[in-house]
Amino acid sequence: MRLGLFGGSFDPVHYGHLLLAECCREQCRLDRVWFVPAASPPHKKGHPLSPAEHRVAMLRLATAGHELFEVSTNEVDRGGLSYTVDTLRRFREAHPDDALFLLVGADMLLDLPNWRRPDEICRLALPVAVRRAGTGEPNFSCLAPIASAERIDQMRRSQVEMPEIGISSTELRGHVAASRSIRFQVPRAVEEYIRTHGLYR
Repeated sequence: MRLGLFGGSFDPVHYGHLLLAECCREQCRLDRVWFVPAASPPHKKGHPLSPAEHRVAMLRLATAGHELFEVSTNEVDRGGLSYTVDTLRRFREAHPDDALFLLVGADMLLDLPNWRRPDEICRLALPVAVRRAGTGEPNFSCLAPIASAERIDQMRRSQVEMPEIGISSTELRGHVAASRSIRFQVPRAVEEYIRTHGLYR
């Protein structure tokens, strides 16, 4: 099995997230894509998140009907700061014979050397750089201290391109707080969930 892991706060999940996952699924020939909502992202310490149960519920609504999309509560169940290397260790233990692919934006890939145990991350899973259409290839040379030349070549050959879609969770929360429409930016079921539970007000 070829398993894609897509982590984030997903507060809320939107069509940009879903499109990224689908582009990776298709271009990398993935058998499954797991959405992994963070309990507490290390790079967002001090930034309040919606309760995990709401973010998980919205993800399940957004991915319902896509038989190859799954939601993992691995990080939420573990609690505390959500370090990618810890999540990958657990997935590797649960799926010892499967190929793991870590789905990340191309800009985040360049920051990978600053993550906890980046060398181990590159061994446990193949980081997949997702580029917006029309943007150039990221500079993979910055990964030389943490990954072998062969692994970097695999990353270069596994890049994914997706259409430009200008939606961000931060902006969506602002729209809801200002009583502005988020229609056609999130799945209808997610929009209704946000309204019903009074999120981001």
